[in-house]
Amino acid sequence: MSLAVIHSRARVGIDAPAVTVEVHLSNGLPSLSIVGLPETEVKESKDRVRAAIINSQFEFPARRITISLAPADLPKEGGRFDLPIALGILAASQQIPATALNDYEFIGELALGGELRPVRGVLPAAINVPRNKRSLVVPIKNAAEAALVSNLNVLSAQHLLDVCAHLAGQNRLPLAEAGELQSPPKNLPDLADVIGQAHAKRALEIAASGEHSLLMLGPPGTGKTMLASRLAGILPPMTEPEALETAAIQSISDHGFKPAQWRQRPFRNPHHTASGVALVGGGSHPRPGEISLAHNGVMFLDELPEFDRRVLEVLREPLESGRIIISRAARQAEYPARFQLIAAMNPCPCGYLGHQNGRCHCSAEQIRRYRARLSGPLLDRIDMHIEVPSVSLEDIQNRKQATAEESSQQVRQRVLATRQRQWQRQDIANGRLQGRLLEQHCPLEQQDAKLLAQAIESLGLSARAYHRILKLARTIADIANSTSIKTPHISEALTYRRLDRS
Repeated sequence: MSLAVIHSRARVGIDAPAVTVEVHLSNGLPSLSIVGLPETEVKESKDRVRAAIINSQFEFPARRITISLAPADLPKEGGRFDLPIALGILAASQQIPATALNDYEFIGELALGGELRPVRGVLPAAINVPRNKRSLVVPIKNAAEAALVSNLNVLSAQHLLDVCAHLAGQNRLPLAEAGELQSPPKNLPDLADVIGQAHAKRALEIAASGEHSLLMLGPPGTGKTMLASRLAGILPPMTEPEALETAAIQSISDHGFKPAQWRQRPFRNPHHTASGVALVGGGSHPRPGEISLAHNGVMFLDELPEFDRRVLEVLREPLESGRIIISRAARQAEYPARFQLIAAMNPCPCGYLGHQNGRCHCSAEQIRRYRARLSGPLLDRIDMHIEVPSVSLEDIQNRKQATAEESSQQVRQRVLATRQRQWQRQDIANGRLQGRLLEQHCPLEQQDAKLLAQAIESLGLSARAYHRILKLARTIADIANSTSIKTPHISEALTYRRLDRS
């Protein structure tokens, strides 16, 4: 038989569409051609494959070899097709049996000596393989990542000869076990390390309980960065679908996925010199940016006004939709970007407005221009704005007070209980409520609705701000285990909109 069909998968964003590798041998002058929109890396695979086959003591056919990567209109990139191409050539030349090829999908790059090298983006492929009821064969260094998918048989190989021996029924490839790969979360910074700041800690708990965004305003050294870095420690653990989606994004990134980070919520802290492309993703071959790498986790933007204004404006749509679509002339990629935004900024250009030392001499106009670096539409999309005042020297020196602070574990238990009430009631966090769900789960009594309407009118807030205050009040009511939103809950929610007041 001079025709062989091998199954593999491409990489398009976090999707992994199926690719059929067809290899045909025909009479004519010896040549090898690859068709099906191959990128440069795929075109170069013919040299890697030839050397790997010869160095593995197989015969490279001296015939006209045509390799088709179907579908033909799907761009193919990377070295992931080396292994299926090599197996297709060996099967078409009848050097290995082709009977069992339909039961497997193959991904892997070949070294010149025949060793299998790891590739990026194996996890998205592993997630999609069970739909076709096949097993997945990957390089041994990718096995830990692919085995995170619980309903998939993952076979790991170190050399092309290992795969050929398995297909010939001689030596079976080892099966990766998912249970051995999961590791407990590492120790995260504890909230008890933050001295004082009861109001800010309360706001952080509300943000974690309802999946709300938060902006902290305060002088340098008041604990804004410490508070932000401790949010991940009080968030609920990720569900398996969330963990797989987050790991899939990390798998296609430049750094790759590390099994030791399984089920750990990401915490991203980009520098204020980051570009818009670095933040939302892009490039000629679209890749995920910081907001996608923070999916299901936390993204902390310190010194918020120091970011370029055009960079910050690109956050508007992802904050609302939870996804980002990157369009280029030749291709388009969609990445999830449902992150929890935590931002921090100084109150004025010098940073010491309201500080106990009284060193601030910024004029009202300087303060206005400084805060005007943040647009109104962006601030409108941030649920909570709070002030983090300076801590007195007496509180800092009194370390006994620090031991009385609540730990992250104590706060996390309350957050879990609050999230559980939301999941039982509406299956999503309060911060994601929209439209009819918002009206259904956030009803107000007449007097409470009147109070909120008066506040909105006096502060000149938008309809978006009205809905965000309503969702905040719903979360505060859930923390108090109240079935309905009451006046104290609305009043407290209004206090978390500091920048809406002059």
